[in-house]
Amino acid sequence: MSQQSAQKTPAMDRTLFAKLTGNLGDQAKLAKLGTAFAQVYSEFLPDIIKSETGLEINIAYTGCQSGLMNELISRLGGNHALVNGSLRNWAPKFVLGCGSAFIMTLMEHMLGARPEDMEVAIARPLSVMELDLSVMVFEKIANVLRSAVNAPGGFEPYLDPPRNIEDHPAPLADSNDDFAAAITMTISLGKCVSEIIIIVPQRDLLRTVISAPRAKNPTAASQAWSEQLSEQVRRSQVTLDARIRLQSLTLDTISKLAVGDVIPFMDNTGDVRVEVSANSKDLYICEFGRSGENYTVRVKDNVNSDDELLRHLMN
Repeated sequence: MSQQSAQKTPAMDRTLFAKLTGNLGDQAKLAKLGTAFAQVYSEFLPDIIKSETGLEINIAYTGCQSGLMNELISRLGGNHALVNGSLRNWAPKFVLGCGSAFIMTLMEHMLGARPEDMEVAIARPLSVMELDLSVMVFEKIANVLRSAVNAPGGFEPYLDPPRNIEDHPAPLADSNDDFAAAITMTISLGKCVSEIIIIVPQRDLLRTVISAPRAKNPTAASQAWSEQLSEQVRRSQVTLDARIRLQSLTLDTISKLAVGDVIPFMDNTGDVRVEVSANSKDLYICEFGRSGENYTVRVKDNVNSDDELLRHLMN
């Protein structure tokens, strides 16, 4: 008997325990909450984007999936940007996601591309510049979330910097993972149809009372967001490449080049022409030179206007 009593009592099944403690809901309850969230987003997020950018978007509810938080994140696959967030008095952690194609398309619009000239964006991981710009997109998504859940105290949501899903922090051990729900909505802008996702622990979501925020008086389309986006672009770091043309050589000569051989510049008299580019787009015509111990280039001419340059960098 003493040996039997020394044996450990089997642990309760994790899923059963979560259901008994109110941390895991049934699909009907989750679908109801997901639909309520989508109704708030479809009513208010398009108005926010329209009033601040003049652009029209549409939101539609897709569904609500249940599972462990890390599992739900992994189901998104590639070509999503994610942010970890928290909102005091509601959820100490949640995840917001947005398809990269929407952010790419929005940036093209904001930088002056004509809708009739725009191709359907091919989803890919966002560049550093695009991630910088997506901060504002996630702020709008988070602000609608804050208004919908009406957390006591009126606190602002806290968001980490956006990351491509490939760079999202490695998941914790399953024992520390929460049962969560992923509320998915399509978001469309012109020809682009992408998605936004809200992933919330069910212990917080199931206790949420969702209410539509009070509508504000409509204002004229503002340039503030456009100016912010342009400012973000101008502050972003861009890698530049410089090309200097060399004298043409025969294939026979090239095949015999060895360490120490010298190939002259094409411009062997006067200033050496250098073409500077970023993201494979030509930006400036420069001349090659030297300042102290550093080789340099001096800008002589612009290839494009400022607006064209910004659009090129975003492509």
